[in-house]
Formats: sequence, structure tokens, C-alpha cells
Amino acid sequence: MTKKLCGTNYPVSICFIVVNEFCERFSYYGMKAVLTLYFLTYLHWDKDLSTAIYHAFSSLCYFTPILGALIADSWLGKFKTIVYLSIVYVIGHVVKSVGAIPLVGDSNMHIALSMVGLILIAFGTGGIKPCVAAFGGDQFDEEDISERQKFFSIFYMSINAGSLLSTVITPMLRADVQCFGGDCYALAFGVPAALMIVALVVFISGSGMYKRSPPQGNILLEVCNCIGFAIKNRWRRSKDEAERKHWLDWAEEKYSKRLIQEIKMVLRVLVLYIPLPMFWALFDQQGSRWTLQAIGMNMSFGESFVIKPDQMQMLNALLILVFVPIFDLIIYPLVALCGINVTPLRKMAAGMIFAALAFGAATLVELNVIKTVVSPAPAGKCLLQVYNLAKGDVTLQFPSGTPFPQPIPYLQDPPNYVTIPLEAPSKEMLITVMLNGESSVCTQTFKQEEAYSLILYNQTTGIQCKLVPDNIQKSGDGNPILRFLNTQPEAINVTVADETFHAISGYSMTPNKTVPYGEYHDVSCRMNSGKCSGLDLGLLEFGAVYTVILMEELDLIKPYKMVDVKANSINIAWQIPQYVLITMGEVMFSITGLEFSYSQAPANMKSVLQAGWLLTVAFGNIIVLIVAEGAGLEQWKEFVLFAGLLLGVFIIFSIMAYFYTYVDPEEVEKVYLEDSGKEENDDDNKKEKTTDMQLKKRVKSTRL
Repeated sequence: MTKKLCGTNYPVSICFIVVNEFCERFSYYGMKAVLTLYFLTYLHWDKDLSTAIYHAFSSLCYFTPILGALIADSWLGKFKTIVYLSIVYVIGHVVKSVGAIPLVGDSNMHIALSMVGLILIAFGTGGIKPCVAAFGGDQFDEEDISERQKFFSIFYMSINAGSLLSTVITPMLRADVQCFGGDCYALAFGVPAALMIVALVVFISGSGMYKRSPPQGNILLEVCNCIGFAIKNRWRRSKDEAERKHWLDWAEEKYSKRLIQEIKMVLRVLVLYIPLPMFWALFDQQGSRWTLQAIGMNMSFGESFVIKPDQMQMLNALLILVFVPIFDLIIYPLVALCGINVTPLRKMAAGMIFAALAFGAATLVELNVIKTVVSPAPAGKCLLQVYNLAKGDVTLQFPSGTPFPQPIPYLQDPPNYVTIPLEAPSKEMLITVMLNGESSVCTQTFKQEEAYSLILYNQTTGIQCKLVPDNIQKSGDGNPILRFLNTQPEAINVTVADETFHAISGYSMTPNKTVPYGEYHDVSCRMNSGKCSGLDLGLLEFGAVYTVILMEELDLIKPYKMVDVKANSINIAWQIPQYVLITMGEVMFSITGLEFSYSQAPANMKSVLQAGWLLTVAFGNIIVLIVAEGAGLEQWKEFVLFAGLLLGVFIIFSIMAYFYTYVDPEEVEKVYLEDSGKEENDDDNKKEKTTDMQLKKRVKSTRL
């Protein structure tokens, strides 16, 4: 007798399954939320490679459910499959977390551990994906239909809750907790690993209460065998053999006509799936390209609240919870009142439009984001800015012309970089510096595709020049980058947040270091003479690159903050419209697509359509992988490309949907049940003819 919850018809065992799903989804989405930044800032991959590997992992996560379903249905059963693959899942998380510890091996070891961990996670999460919900449904008695439906609502609520909480919490663990001298990816991956261990322990704890069904064979395997047999039989047919109405009819020698007819119904839906990967190609970029876009934005909301770039993904999970009831209870009924027939395929087509509009919005945001980016110098040229510390306006003359036509004021914050033509990989230049009617000449060597700062300062022998290389790349996590120029004859140590800058004497420049965004009005500063105490650096903004010049004034050290690369000027709130649009598209496309698929397939074929649906997600991620690594486009152009491709797919899908005829699988089932009683009295040809006529009468010819 199955134990029930407090006098209800709900089995006690579903509590373990719901908690297991919450923990597993927290584990998966929490790890995935910080994955792109992990590739970018910890493994030091570029944006394109980080995007490609992110989507390769996502794709594998949606290929492996087919393997998990085959194992569960044909060999181990759902319970053992969940347990064994959850163990693989846990091992993957642990390996991934160890790979994020800087003390474990070198960069090659970190990459190897990360890749092995991700592959194991993909097999774990994908393998259990088709089993957990179905195993929960198995716990109910046949008569408890309403309770089973409510269970699935609770089950999917636990998925969204796990996703929402994890995409808020794990970025905080990454950025707000510092370990090993930087962002704590080991903790950000370790907590999801711990949640997956909890998920496994909770699931096993309920093992004595579960209702388990033995493996009964996999319908997907049977469908593939039937299709393969039909193709092989048709290929081998003799010339004298008559043609058949449908190529699947060549499987009649081995498989029942009922199975063949059901496969025909499934194939009609699967053909509609062909254009669908393009939607997922756009949708799944929330965790890759959109996160990378967020890095280039101002992530502060006022003075007190700052959001992490990888936290923006939580908007999708939050908006889903808001939009589903709004669409079901308000929008769809209002559209129907206007006399518009809101068919499932129309909803899916509209979802594509909204996803394309989301990428249009992302394009507009990106065009404004890149305005604060300094473009690298092309081949044969370099970039140069000048810091004038010579206590007077200076004029510069270069052999190739006058890139600085106006005099440069004392302590001027350089407005921008100037392009210097070299016409060679490197070039030595004689630069004439004029101050107060006197001229000095300094010789400097410039290399192509580099950025430099030329520092001018007074010495007893005249104007001196010092050339230092510059960093014009914004930080990988969006935080400001800082360096100090010490003009004093003794060393100065400056500590900003947890970073210490050691500036040796004599116009020396410290290395660039990333510091947290924020106000810095009393920065620790130490030197032997005691002239340096608290420095006021003011606000260090997101995305900016600063050079702070330490000058002596009135026996005290005063900082002069120069902006080498401008701060991110576009607030991250401008990403909200694109998240709203993509989530509206998801509600209309994804949820409707699953409902449509299930309504058009016989009961025993739903798993085949689920496999096909998951494959569309997998192939969508492959499309992103190919474009990211192969196209080589600027980011805004890539967004336009994806939006245009989806609009093209929308047109193709709309044409396909217009000619699609809706059917009722229950009516088809009745036809074959009625037919089976006459089978002994009718020959095959007559039966087939009668069946076709009955089907035609019972088909719903509603069109898009």
C-alpha cells in the first residue's frame, strides 16, 4: 500500500522527488550561470571561444537525454538510471570545482579538469532529465489524475525556483567572496556540487517508498527500427513490386499498421521541428553573449545596489513565473475576443517574432555599449596618449606629422588616444618637445598594434620622456582597472580594497590591477617620509581604466586620476527590454510548442516527440557554436545576423504551418480500435481503405 500525505491522494514519495528536482536544478543553473565568466576570467579564453564552449556544453546536455531514456526504458529502469547517473553528475561537479582551485596544477590542468567535469555533468543532467518527471508521475495510482496534474505543476515550479535562486546566489558567491586572490569560482562551483549531493541523498532516502516499474522497452528505439526497416525494404524492392501510398508502408511485413500510422503522425510533427533550432540559437545566448554584453555596462542601480553581470539571467526565470498566468488568463482570451483564432502554431510563430525583436533590442544596446570601447590599433599603426607633468603647456612634433596639433596643458586628462602611423612592425621616432620656447628631443621605439602613454616631466637636464605600454582592454568582469604613476624619489605603497600597488621611485608605473567598483575616499598610502596618508580617489566606475598620478603638493601626496578608457555609460537596466521580449517569446514558443506536440501524437509516442524537441535545443546551440567561432563578426552585427535568420525561419515555419492539418490522436485510436474488431472479416486492402476514409472524416482541418 502506497503511503499518502496527510489523508490526501498524494504519495509521500513525491516529496523526495520534488526536493531532488529543486536541488538538481539549483545545481545545474547555478553552475551554468557563472560558466561564461569562468572561461573568460579564470581560463583566460577570449569571448568567442568562451561562447563556443558554453554552447557546446549546452548542446551536449540536450543530446544525452536520449541516451538516458534508452538506458531507463531498455535496461536499468528509471530509479536506477537516476541514481547511477546522479553519481556521475556529482563526480562531474566535484571535478569541475577542483579545476577551479588555482593551487591544483597549471592552466592546462585547470582546462582538462574543467572539460572532464563538464562532460560528466552533461551526461548526468541530460541522462536524468527524461526520467525524473516521468518517475514522479509513476508514483500515482491511475485514478488520481487531478493529483498527478497538480504534481507536475509543483514539479515545474520547483524547477523555476531552483533556477531563480541559483542565478541570484552563485554569482554572489563568485564575486562577493574572494579566495586564492580573486573571484571564488571554486566556491561558486562547490555549492552547486553540494546541492547535487543533497539531491542524490534525498532521492535515495525515499527508495523504500517508491513505486517502480520494470523496463518495458523504448518506443523511440522501436520507431527508429521501424523507419530503418521501411527504408531498407523500399530500397531492396523488386521492379515488379507495386508502389505503396507512403514509404513507411514498406514496414508492414514486420510492424503493425497501427504503429506505422502512429509513426506517420509523429513524423508530420517532426517535420515542423526542422526550423525550430534557430529559436533556441537565440534563446540560449542569455548565458553567453548577453552576459558578455552586461560586462560592458554600468551595473549599479543608484549608490547602494549593484547587480552582477551573470545575475541578469535570473530575469528570465522570474518573468516566466509572471508571464505564464498573464498570457493564459488575460492576453490569449483578449485576442480570442477580437475574433482571432489563436492556434498553437500561430503562438509559436509569434514567439519567433518576439525573440527576433529581443535581438533587435540587444543590437541597439550593443551599439551604445561599444562607444566606450577603445578600438585596437590596426597593423602598421599604434595608439598614443600623453601625460604632461612638465608644469607648462607643451607642443609635440613627430617625424610623420603633428598628431597633437594643439598644445597639451599641464596635468590634462588625455581626451582620447591618437593613432600614430608606423608603416612597419616597429619604428624608432625622434620626438621634439617644446616648452616655454625651449625644445628637447627624445627617442622612443613604437610597435604596431600597441597602445602607449608618453610621460613628459622636468629634470635639471631638461624635459624627459618615458614611454609605457597601456592596457586598453576592459576587465573581464566589468570592474575598474587601476594603476599608479609615482613621481616621487621614494617608493610608495597604495592599498585599494584587497589589492596592493608597489610604486618604486622615479616616475615608475605599477602594473594594472582590477579593483571592485565603488567610492574610495580614504585609500591607504604608505611611504617612509610620511607624506602620504589617505588618498581620495573618488568613484572608480565600471569598465573604466585609470592611471592615478601621485604628485607632491604642500608636502603631501595628491592623486590625479586620469581616465585611459572611459567608464561603461549604458546602465544594465537597458537589458531588461530584451529579457522581457525573449521571455514573451519563450512563453508563446516553448510552452505552446510542447502542448501542441503532445496534442498531435498518440499517447505512447509522446516520448518520441520529447526527444525530437530536446534535439531542436541541441542543434540550436550548435548553430551558435558555429557562428561564434566561424563568422568573426562584430557583436552587434552578429545580433543582427541571428535576428535576420530567425525572421527568415519565421517565414518558412509559417508556410509549413499553413499547410499543416490538425488531427485528434484519440479519434485515430478509436478508428483502430473499431477496426480491430473487424479484422477477421475484412481483408487488408478493404480495411485500409475504410480506415483512411474514417480518418479523413475525423481530421480537424483547422489551419494556421
